[in-house]
Amino acid sequence: MPMLTVSGLTKRFGALRAVNNVSFDVDGGEILGLIGPNGSGKSTTFNCIAGLYAPDAGTIAFEGAEISGLPPYRICHKGIARTFQIPRPFHNLSLLENVALSAFFGRDRAVTQKAAWDYAEEALAMVGLPTDARVTTDGLGAAALKKLELARALATQPRLLLADESLNGLDHTEMEQAADMLQRIRREKGITIVWVEHIMGVLMRVVDRVVVLDHGEVIFAGAPKEAQENARVVEVYLGSEAVA
Repeated sequence: MPMLTVSGLTKRFGALRAVNNVSFDVDGGEILGLIGPNGSGKSTTFNCIAGLYAPDAGTIAFEGAEISGLPPYRICHKGIARTFQIPRPFHNLSLLENVALSAFFGRDRAVTQKAAWDYAEEALAMVGLPTDARVTTDGLGAAALKKLELARALATQPRLLLADESLNGLDHTEMEQAADMLQRIRREKGITIVWVEHIMGVLMRVVDRVVVLDHGEVIFAGAPKEAQENARVVEVYLGSEAVA
């Protein structure tokens, strides 16, 4: 049984169908790339899975249980965490406090303060940020803010991570490091990952499969190499990147 099954997902905003009859599975232990041009429905799909939006039609099942329409906190309790494109840390809290706070809303419903601190320290160490309780968010650059966003998600002890544009705003070296980090999270923590990203050169070397959206519909699902050779995917999205 797949870890996540999205079936016939549809979400409308007025007359606009942002997502139209989208279906795909995510197997446990894989990294799935969810890609497509701007406005293709990627973020709306993420928001439906994470509970920010209730679908107008279709179903979303996580580990065999229906989660469509549940509020975000209940979906997080079940073991699904997400990052956001634009990190918004609490600047009046330390790095450790930012991450520990997330742990109280995660899969461990009986988490104690000590356990939350332990989860936070483990998550910060995993992404390469200081675990010293005195370190603040002051002066963090784009790469460090992305790492903090990821650490906050990891502190919820997820089984499935929805990573939303983890490379945006990073230079080439930082992009490669971030991609390697996602692979390490999968390898060392056993966390399944769905990754929305626009930087195809990096994403394609990391993911096991890709699902390509265009105008709210799935136009391709399969191996990265096959996507790069698919005429429609090249036409609507990859362009010259397909041969890069």
